[in-house]
Amino acid sequence: MTTWDHGAHHDQEEEQVQVPICDLRPFRLPMRRRFRGTTERQGVLLRGPAGWGEFSPFPEYGPAYAARWLLAAQEAASEPFPPPRRAWVPVNVTVPAVDAATAYRLVRESGCATAKVKVAESGQDLADDVERVAAVRDALGPDGAVRVDANAAWDVETAVLAIARLDVAAQGLEYVEQPCRTLAELGEVRRRVTVPLAADESVRTADDPLRIAGLDAADVVVVKVQPLGGVRRALEVIDAAGLPVVVSSALESSVGLAAGVALAAALEHLPHACGLGTAAMFVGDVTPTPLTPVGGQVEVRRVEPDAALLDQQAPDPDTADELLTRMGLAAAELEGR
Repeated sequence: MTTWDHGAHHDQEEEQVQVPICDLRPFRLPMRRRFRGTTERQGVLLRGPAGWGEFSPFPEYGPAYAARWLLAAQEAASEPFPPPRRAWVPVNVTVPAVDAATAYRLVRESGCATAKVKVAESGQDLADDVERVAAVRDALGPDGAVRVDANAAWDVETAVLAIARLDVAAQGLEYVEQPCRTLAELGEVRRRVTVPLAADESVRTADDPLRIAGLDAADVVVVKVQPLGGVRRALEVIDAAGLPVVVSSALESSVGLAAGVALAAALEHLPHACGLGTAAMFVGDVTPTPLTPVGGQVEVRRVEPDAALLDQQAPDPDTADELLTRMGLAAAELEGR
């Protein structure tokens, strides 16, 4: 793979035998509202012969896991995306842990027929979640789909109780995403509830994401391109899982989001709306034409960042240096395997 210094200059001899990454641009994007404790996203965009890729692992991830995110960025920059089967991908609106009135407004303004509602937020209780979910159902009407995401916050007993309450508030949940941390816990909950379960963190953060196959722990698998190491690796996980798929984002800029959209577009079957409408959660983007939903769908296309916006969204020099150092550590991890 390509090596780099913090000024993003490359040795010409190395580039002849390695992936020719031509440019590295650190970025930061503030979020409109706090989501999962996050108020902004930071990362590095890299340009190669096929276009731009994104490296934006969350700060808590070490080099070994961040290396998957770098593989995904390199793939996007150096290889064409798989041929698309559709020109637009249906998406859900993502509802953070906001009050019920705000949740209602976000859903009404989104134009989406599916909503994913954050629940089990630290500092809130089940009554807050029930009120939020009921407001989302009211905003969608009887024909919309409501799904909730607990981000592995519950134990088995809490999950069973909470799912029953939230299912009533939603007048029928489409599914519950990652109610507990492990696949074993998901399997136990699944045996005790009638609402379908989706596996997310227990797949994408696992040492071997292919373990989902045959465990009877979930009805749906949520896949994210960066944490799985790229579009092609995600397709392998999907094939092995043999379950219906929801392609979701990892809160990327529109450059990174384009890889998720490409994955969703390449699938033969796409029974659920995808979690790829997250560009609307940011204040600004790296492109003047972000991948924001139109009528509940996102267009399938590559994204070219804008130089002026990259300058505008650039982090301070110390943060930029930290981001490039993280990328270097992830690169070293890959080279050592």
